[in-house]
Amino acid sequence: MKPLRYGIISTASIVPRFIAALRESGSGDAVAIASRSADKAALNAAEWDIARSYGSYDELAADDSIDVVYVAPINSEHYRCAKMALEHGRHVVCEKPFTLRSSEARELFAIARERGLFIAEAQKAVFLPVMSDIKRLLASERLGRAHFMDMTSSCSPSYNEWLHSREAGGGALYGNAGYAIHIAKFIFGAGITAYSGLCTKGDSAVDEQCALCLRLGNGIMAISKISTNVMAENKAVIYCDKGRIEIADYWKARYATVRFNSGDIQTLGEPCDHELIYEIEHFNRCIRDGLPQSPIMDEAATVSAIEIMEDIQKGWSYSDI
Repeated sequence: MKPLRYGIISTASIVPRFIAALRESGSGDAVAIASRSADKAALNAAEWDIARSYGSYDELAADDSIDVVYVAPINSEHYRCAKMALEHGRHVVCEKPFTLRSSEARELFAIARERGLFIAEAQKAVFLPVMSDIKRLLASERLGRAHFMDMTSSCSPSYNEWLHSREAGGGALYGNAGYAIHIAKFIFGAGITAYSGLCTKGDSAVDEQCALCLRLGNGIMAISKISTNVMAENKAVIYCDKGRIEIADYWKARYATVRFNSGDIQTLGEPCDHELIYEIEHFNRCIRDGLPQSPIMDEAATVSAIEIMEDIQKGWSYSDI
């Protein structure tokens, strides 16, 4: 079976990692890439061994040799580029956050349904083997009942200056909060019934730090703290009756450490060179099987996460932060 032919929109820092995982999977290959600069697209195409390059996203979407478009430009461009790809008859895998508005997300899924195309948010965290291992461990009740999850993440916006721009969809909330929302819902198997959030702003026009409080339907609480001001310890901890689970770099984790109150320690997970390979393999199976959506990262999961972030952000008065 021939690999699915991917066209890549953007030369962002995640793109070479996506291409490497795509090729390692054996289920797809990058055959074209686009940048807003034709010279930059050509340079990266040569570096990453991609056959064709384009100086505009529109040109790539119109390439009839492409099966799937991977959308990875700045956040504010996700909706436009995904819609354009769908209208040209391409399947779409779109980086997180899928869109900045829930209405835009619903529209994209509706277009995909009408045209018989697959579309999904590239939310890698829920496809990591360690997350399924954690989910199974919690279901086994070896740790008793889970009560609380504490997540901390930090990133420097220095390599992506647009993260300082509200118009570009920058800020801490849309940068990382989606991971926390999707992970909590996935491993605890429950929806989010209540939420709130606070943020701080520096010299830029976006939230440079934020904290989210989530309550799930099964009574579990989850906190997500995100900063672009300091380099914190990137880690998640799940606290249970009989111990805790520690997950370093939780949104791209290979392993988790289980510490039982008895003193026993267990390691979950498995090594991998490219953490994106699991979502890629899943999405490509879905496309091969003719599915319109992923049974894991479906419209309901994506839209509900965007609704939470959108609602929290609407509650912030940027002039008063």
